[in-house]
Amino acid sequence: MNAVDLFLLGRTLMKIGEEAMPTEGIGPQTTSVRTVLIVVSDVRGHPETSVSEIVARTGLPQSAVSAAVARLREAGAVVTEPDARDRRRTVIRHAPQISERVAAARSAPVEDALAVALGGADAGAVAEVTALLEALAARLGPDALARFKP
Repeated sequence: MNAVDLFLLGRTLMKIGEEAMPTEGIGPQTTSVRTVLIVVSDVRGHPETSVSEIVARTGLPQSAVSAAVARLREAGAVVTEPDARDRRRTVIRHAPQISERVAAARSAPVEDALAVALGGADAGAVAEVTALLEALAARLGPDALARFKP
């Protein structure tokens, strides 16, 4: 595997994750699932952050980050409040309680999306790939991204 292969695999895994996310009952959205997941991942790696800091780290447009933060706030995944030290800055952090929407997203099964990505593979092949992904995730947790960017 080389760097290009790894990057393309990451994009494929991201798309599989998007497809596995439950979307029932959330209505039409102006922000993609991918953008929301990138923002929530950034917030996880950088608690007590702001929209402008997320923009700087992710390269996403400010409007997309703002929309994603609004969607995450609505879902109960993050809370926002004015920074006590700089009232012009809004601090974004994970919500202290896990909302029903966040719990549903975190518990969404991936097997159906993996089966589609694997070309309709049988349950054994899907289980094998799932186990490999779980092993990879155990070694490369959410904090791994924070190691690359200050």
